[in-house]
Amino acid sequence: SSEALVGCNPLFLYGGVGLGKTHLMHAIAWHVRLHHPQRRVVYLSAEQFMYQFIKALQSRDTLAFKEQFRSVDVLMVDDVQFISGKDSTQEEFFHTFNALVEQNKQLVISADRSPTDLSGIEERIRSRLAWGLVADIHTTSFELRYGILESKVAQQSITVPRDVLEFLARRITSNVRELEGALTRVVAQADMLGMPVTLEGTQILLQDLLRSCDRRVSIEDIQKFVADYYRVKVSDMFSPRRSVSVARPRQVAMYLSKILTDKSLPEIGRKFGGKDHTTVMHAVKRITDFIHNDPELREDVERIQRMMGA
Repeated sequence: SSEALVGCNPLFLYGGVGLGKTHLMHAIAWHVRLHHPQRRVVYLSAEQFMYQFIKALQSRDTLAFKEQFRSVDVLMVDDVQFISGKDSTQEEFFHTFNALVEQNKQLVISADRSPTDLSGIEERIRSRLAWGLVADIHTTSFELRYGILESKVAQQSITVPRDVLEFLARRITSNVRELEGALTRVVAQADMLGMPVTLEGTQILLQDLLRSCDRRVSIEDIQKFVADYYRVKVSDMFSPRRSVSVARPRQVAMYLSKILTDKSLPEIGRKFGGKDHTTVMHAVKRITDFIHNDPELREDVERIQRMMGA
């Protein structure tokens, strides 16, 4: 949680473009302002920090600049790599950093790489950036992506069905900006046509984007979709229970894992609680037979695949 993160000083977040660093920093700032309204929080990009410093130099008002940034309770600087090679800005940032730490004030910094890899940044600054918690921001989780979409929908006071948000969060995984852009595109299209947002319409509209994502669905995704569809727990996929209400969804998930991923039968078995490959083979054959003879089950499987965009 953001409350737990803002206890490490400095908190340094790094990762590639579009992985949610800025979103996470905004969330931390929002959390602090909500729970500690008396604290002064300043969030800005390193570029803005530099421009404000240059402006202070030009107006010969550096004292006001120092007071502005050294009197805050939480200073958040995004994309600190921007001050690479900017000697005077680095000098001021260094002293601002020290002043805040000495006052036991919080710093949250982000960059596109770790402190040790920040070329063009003075060693004394890189050393200080690594004093606290250095967090590598990997590809976002489904929960974070869904939360980002949910937050965006709430901010804009628009209506988007849950299945559409889940579909976007599961299919667009590499880039938060791309994820938000996809939502904007879907909402704009529906608004232009005067129609509600639907899962089917979203899948059709985003065909090109989904192809460019070039992402094969994972076994974990399949287990989650199947469990949601049949209203069972994901943990039931790994259990030894043999009741039809559990065994059927498990077999469907094994079947989809076989046709939608490049995993071998033993690999699939391991993902289902260490099941033997013959168990997976039996499940695949059984569901294949059912699909040919049971229209209701065939529709279930096809609907799950549509939900996954597979």
